[in-house]
Amino acid sequence: MTRLVPDDGGAGRGGYFDAPGGFAALAHRGFARPDGAGTGPENSMAAFAAAVGLGFGYVETDAHGTSDGVAVALHDESLDRTTDSSGRVADLPWSVVRQARIGGTEPVPKLEDLLGTWPRLRVNIDVKAASGVAPVAAAIERTAAHARVCVTSFSRARRRATLARLTRPVATSAGTSEVAGFLLGARTGLTAVARFALRDVGALQVPVTRALPVGGSLTVVDAATIRTAHAAGRQVHVWTVNETAEMHRLIDLGVDGIVTDRADLLKQVLTERGRWA
Repeated sequence: MTRLVPDDGGAGRGGYFDAPGGFAALAHRGFARPDGAGTGPENSMAAFAAAVGLGFGYVETDAHGTSDGVAVALHDESLDRTTDSSGRVADLPWSVVRQARIGGTEPVPKLEDLLGTWPRLRVNIDVKAASGVAPVAAAIERTAAHARVCVTSFSRARRRATLARLTRPVATSAGTSEVAGFLLGARTGLTAVARFALRDVGALQVPVTRALPVGGSLTVVDAATIRTAHAAGRQVHVWTVNETAEMHRLIDLGVDGIVTDRADLLKQVLTERGRWA
């Protein structure tokens, strides 16, 4: 089987994209929802530890930067939804953010602590805002985690700004504009257009469908788009998949990874299929 890696031969080769068992099982914001509930201590060290405890080699997280340049693992731009504190992370120093408790119990972790605590763990990092660009790059540099991170963002410019601050290549996945270009090429049979859209990245990390501004939805992941991505040498990781039937369906279609809140269920599915490493 042809190995799918970034053309630049960076962290994807012998690193991030060489998934154990040939499949990237990513615990979404760690493993915080064992009962399937909509809330939990997401993006906490406890959630990441729970994923590692299940045997996961990949976790997905998000990153913002504090006002004094500390990268934190947090999805939202503010502390309001997930913690017992409030305020925009970019407006607050680390000394304040560190006092917040996720779900009232778990501290907001530094990205550097996540990367440093489990030195073999592969971490998918979504740079959520401009405030996170320099701090994320600094955390990767300080922990020398280049070969085991994937830097991504909905914003191609934000991702590229982060990469420009790194001294070594890292794995990457496509932003919104690149996904749109890829889909245009894939749906019209213009494979050169699809390949060009993904020229800077090693993977598509996308939902199965995406809502359209005019109503309805667009299918992003199906046999044709997977085939086109693979022909371009790129992997397809799908988020956020929490039902076992859908996990089986996507694996049958040939996806290379799944991002899930239900790490326990994905492990069960992969074990049943002989693909859990």
